[in-house]
Amino acid sequence: MASDRPVRKVPHIVHEDDAETTSITNLVDLQRELTGRRQMKAYLVVLQGSNVGEMHKLEGPEVVIGRAVTASIRLQDDGISRRHARIIMVGDQVIIEDLQSANGTLVNGELIQHHGLRDGDKIRLGTTTMLKFTYQDKLDESFQQQMYDAALRDGLTRIYNKKYFLDRLDTEFAYAQRHVATLSIVMFDVDHFKRVNDTWGHLAGDAVLVKLADITQQTVRTEDVLARYGGEEFGIICRGIPLLNAGILGERIRTAVERNVFDFEGTRLPVTVSVGVAALPETPAEKPQDLIAEADAALYDAKQAGRNRVCLRGF
Repeated sequence: MASDRPVRKVPHIVHEDDAETTSITNLVDLQRELTGRRQMKAYLVVLQGSNVGEMHKLEGPEVVIGRAVTASIRLQDDGISRRHARIIMVGDQVIIEDLQSANGTLVNGELIQHHGLRDGDKIRLGTTTMLKFTYQDKLDESFQQQMYDAALRDGLTRIYNKKYFLDRLDTEFAYAQRHVATLSIVMFDVDHFKRVNDTWGHLAGDAVLVKLADITQQTVRTEDVLARYGGEEFGIICRGIPLLNAGILGERIRTAVERNVFDFEGTRLPVTVSVGVAALPETPAEKPQDLIAEADAALYDAKQAGRNRVCLRGF
């Protein structure tokens, strides 16, 4: 039996969130974007060796891997030949071929001459370098690059960090000893850097370090390893460069810094650097740390001699 009571209407309460309209995604555009992101490309990722973490996209009909300057993917490990192997793209197939290398090419532990690669295959070149063959999209590539940068790059200057510097020095030192080759270390730091921080603040000090890294990056060779060693100290590994030539590089850096204008919020900052250089075979170093110690000692000599100068050890 129906009630004769009037129906009471509950008022609709409008919340602030209800007033905000929801944007409608265009499904066609979304699908196009997702399809573009998921276009898979072939890559090699360095799992082990001096270039660990690097990610190389495989583009073109042929990619040569080796230590030569002309190699498409240049890896510095001692056990890798100048032209060690090549990757060939034939349709949907990716094939690796050993180029009669001294130490051979292995895929998943098996020595090969030619081999069709599959996603996840592990490639060993020589005795120290391990690569992973993989298919990834742009999002994967971006994430991998961020991880690589976070592990090996200095957060402020974006050049290499101390860990990478020491890892590479171990490899380069072993190579130089084995082949009786030259190897130089250039260490330098900012003169009176504490005064910069105390007078103009730490943001000014950071700006100085960033610009100093940029100036030095433009001065060194591509194959040199430039790193922030700690605080205001920087280091450079120069493979195949004798002591005097490394001293010339140090002088170029010193001069470039002296001639550049370091400006922070309209204030010109006085910035110079002192440089210390050591090298094999002039320095009788038994381990990489000995070479660093000699370069640091030369840097100390430069400070004691009045700063804004270059000093060499073993000359």
